[in-house]
Amino acid sequence: MIDIEKIQRSVGMIGESDEIRELLTLIGQVATTEISVLIHGESGSGKEMVAKAVHKNSKRKFEQLITVNCGAIPAGIIESELFGHKKGSFTGADTDRKGYFEASDKGTIFLDEIAETPMETQAKLLRVIETGEFTRVGDSKSRKVDVRIIAATNKDLAREVNEGNFRKDLYYRLKTILLKVPALRDHFSDLHLFVERFGLEFCAKNDIAFKGFTTEALSTMKRHHWPGNIRELKNTVESILVTNRGERINEEMVRQSLGM
Repeated sequence: MIDIEKIQRSVGMIGESDEIRELLTLIGQVATTEISVLIHGESGSGKEMVAKAVHKNSKRKFEQLITVNCGAIPAGIIESELFGHKKGSFTGADTDRKGYFEASDKGTIFLDEIAETPMETQAKLLRVIETGEFTRVGDSKSRKVDVRIIAATNKDLAREVNEGNFRKDLYYRLKTILLKVPALRDHFSDLHLFVERFGLEFCAKNDIAFKGFTTEALSTMKRHHWPGNIRELKNTVESILVTNRGERINEEMVRQSLGM
């Protein structure tokens, strides 16, 4: 039996909706395996927390989980960052350096925004997934690591493949297990839980009295589209609490914050 409450508690995942419970069940099914996982969801929907849940409930939970934002690393240095480099391999390479894959040996590596990696790098990622082998930049020696790979994207990778932006073989290798993270608008029944958690945490950190949100305020929030998902909701809750310090948050305060 899969204990979805235990999985939820392991990373503090919020939600009681059918969508979240279904996601937690899938996490429980794949976490204890060694298979690579692809997480898909809109920006701000909580993909990194899903990756943490997979790792925390796996056989590797006592080893490192290293998160790499592939979209934030310039194309010119991404291979050095991922696989390391040999001294003298390029200007500024003053010493041998381990990359993220070596650093996460025996543990898990989470490759966020996987769709942003250059095609040449994708070929090397495929090699690591299939054989566990890679080569540092400027080196001829092949190295081996034991790493569980979790990748995430907010893009339609099938479309990226058709448009020639993503390798088909890597796509099929990653999508063996696909975890879809629902957008906030698809599980609005959980919105009040997020608001309460974010409100309590923010007020505790900033010595502000938290008097909650009215039912009307929460209903108004559900009429917003939330394109930035949970991340946008968190920022909005904190902004409302700062500008209405110590007050119970009502509908008008929410409308003013959201420009409704």
